[in-house]
Amino acid sequence: MAEDIKAKLENYRTAPFDARFPNQNQTRNCWANYVDYHRCQKALTAKGADISPCEWYSRVYKSLCPVAWVEKWDEQREAGTFPGKI
Repeated sequence: MAEDIKAKLENYRTAPFDARFPNQNQTRNCWANYVDYHRCQKALTAKGADISPCEWYSRVYKSLCPVAWVEKWDEQREAGTFPGKI
């Protein structure tokens, strides 16, 4: 399975269609992938597992989200004021 993920990451160009977010506005898609990335990273780090499967979420949110949003959310996570549940 890890090989499949690595192969997908190598062929990754931009965020693929996600049926959960069919509309033109991709704000929720951005938010969901940002939160999913950090949840994945937290869960796999707690288990002592490799976090490379989480890179998919990272690449998706980095291609969808404005840099200013990501910087703001990172600052909020560090300060403990992030509104999402990670």
